[in-house]
Amino acid sequence: MKGIAPFFGLRTEERRALVREHIAVHGTPNLGELPTIARDAFSCKEREMHYTACDLLRKHAKKLGPQDLPLVEELITTKSWWDTVDLLAVHVAGAILKSHPKEIPGWNKRWITSDNMWLNRTALIHQLAWKEGTNKTLLFANIERHAAHKDFFIRKAIGWALRTLAETDPAAVKDFVRSHKLSPLSEREALRKIT
Repeated sequence: MKGIAPFFGLRTEERRALVREHIAVHGTPNLGELPTIARDAFSCKEREMHYTACDLLRKHAKKLGPQDLPLVEELITTKSWWDTVDLLAVHVAGAILKSHPKEIPGWNKRWITSDNMWLNRTALIHQLAWKEGTNKTLLFANIERHAAHKDFFIRKAIGWALRTLAETDPAAVKDFVRSHKLSPLSEREALRKIT
């Protein structure tokens, strides 16, 4: 993390306490203000500012809609690293798409076919919080597309997505892993909690 961006040195609890204090004085930002706040926060060098933007978007994710996905994509591809990408992918993009399933095919195709590795990761993990609602066909197709990817973060995402699916459908994960050539990292992660 030290090579990604400078830090103020605030622990998560301290940072969140400061945000609560700010909101107590100035009020919760309205939805119309979120894009400007998020972009301004991501324009700062310090990583805690990026985390604050992600937390605000996550807090309001149920009120966001497909019109907000371009902003989420913009932030995912700005100063990208797993920490902010994963939060935005799972808890913001994933929440929006779960509430607006007709939007899934277009956005998934855009992300899984992108030249941007972090958008590929977003396509692989955006369903992590969906549990039994996971679209296995979509997830498996996304994994097949990138099963041979050389990057650690894609291989880890594949394993993470499969391991999460195994919590609700271990048989499907076992069958998929048995019938597909995955990287050792992806396979190990996928099967880690299956006995």
